[in-house]
Amino acid sequence: MSSTESPDTATAALPVPPAGSGRRGGEETVRTVTLPGLTLTVRAPAGRPARGGDGPDAGGDGGAGREPALYVHGLGGSSQNWSDLMPLLADRVDGEAIDLPGFGHSPPPADGNYSVSAQARAVIRHLDAAGRGPVHLIGNSMGGAASTRVAAVRPELVRTLTLVSPALPELRPQLTAVPTALLAVPGIAGLFGRLTHDWTPERRAREVLALCYGDPGRVSPEGFNAAADEYARRLELPYFWEVMERSARGLVNAYTLGGQHNLWRQAERVLAPTLLVYGGRDRLVSYRMARRAAAAFRGSRLLTLPEAGHVAMMEYPETVARAVRDLLDSDVTDVTADAGRS
Repeated sequence: MSSTESPDTATAALPVPPAGSGRRGGEETVRTVTLPGLTLTVRAPAGRPARGGDGPDAGGDGGAGREPALYVHGLGGSSQNWSDLMPLLADRVDGEAIDLPGFGHSPPPADGNYSVSAQARAVIRHLDAAGRGPVHLIGNSMGGAASTRVAAVRPELVRTLTLVSPALPELRPQLTAVPTALLAVPGIAGLFGRLTHDWTPERRAREVLALCYGDPGRVSPEGFNAAADEYARRLELPYFWEVMERSARGLVNAYTLGGQHNLWRQAERVLAPTLLVYGGRDRLVSYRMARRAAAAFRGSRLLTLPEAGHVAMMEYPETVARAVRDLLDSDVTDVTADAGRS
């Protein structure tokens, strides 16, 4: 499928792939963090010592002196979206990725709130309970919008911010993004489910990868099978379509907020050094938004990848990892310089 074709509307059922591309750098550990009204699944590279069992992190230096990092996925995605990038930065940061409420292996939140603000609060509550801040916060798509809100309202929790195709408001969204927005209409997600009832998990995976990748051929056979298997598992969850509908509605609603809650206004409030990553073949977040974002986030760095789609950290993990390392190096330099002046 070329970048100029309109996708089947049913591809909007899962705007971000549910799993990685299959190029993982090693085994992973998965644990559950339980907070009042909220249960999160947390994934980390296997070499990272455990920080506790079922419940808030029990403390201890699980990162062996490395600075903490947190990865936040997009709408329809999961912590597995970061399984290619995390190992490439594991020598530098103590990274972990979360499944947002209702996604991956995290159950729905008790209050049923899937707004961007609620996703941001879930990130904040996790960081507060774990005592891991300030972190290097890395978000994609809807996770990028939530991460922007976290950095704006709780700047002490964020040391650097990396946003891969962040879902920030667009006045004229691409036509290829319209089906995803339609998920916000009550009943549409369930309709998609009924219309595509006979689709195999493999067909669903193929459609969503065509929507999200600049070149779906970059997905390995293992990655394709993982996406299909995860899709099949999700479709068995009784809350799958409800979560997709309410999350899409929450994202659309965030686009309409004005005043201090407007995401662009909050982007201007971010103090953390910021890296922005945009793909030239992104069918969900327009490439033209890169310049506006670079102007909104003060002193930000911009990485544009002409051949990438919506999930550059999965398509070009090595390139994204180098850019993140450069950001971390500049942050260390700035901190050292500030210490020398004090």
